[in-house]
Amino acid sequence: MPTRPSTRNTPTPQSLRLDNQVCFALYSASLAMTKLYKPLLEAIELTYPQYLVMLVLWEQDGLTVSELGERLYLDSGTLTPLLKRLESGGNIRRLRDAEDERRVRISLTDQGLALRDKAEAIPPCVLESSQCTVPELMALTGELKQLRDRLGQR
Repeated sequence: MPTRPSTRNTPTPQSLRLDNQVCFALYSASLAMTKLYKPLLEAIELTYPQYLVMLVLWEQDGLTVSELGERLYLDSGTLTPLLKRLESGGNIRRLRDAEDERRVRISLTDQGLALRDKAEAIPPCVLESSQCTVPELMALTGELKQLRDRLGQR
């Protein structure tokens, strides 16, 4: 049986070092961001995924489930339980589309719309915690969107 050379004493290649991995930088930054958002969102009784749904609906109310899924990069199997919880919490309504009953439209309730006022306190907290300027965060957001779009092309 041939023996394999031992890697115990061989230095790890730079390409395999944890701190050189873009995936780990994104993952650990995402964990830190989620940790930051958790108490902010608990104050308005939303989870992070629910907050993302509400952000989209505050921008454009009355979207279909599939339109919402496209905006959030989520499939309907993931989105439906989120929507059910938001509906049971009184923040949204799910109604069959009058023109095509196969589609379900999502609309904000008065309570869901009022939640937007409370949510306005969140971005300044995130900005302060990031210790970045608005232009720095906007540039970073743009770079991340560009990376996401490039990775999505494959």
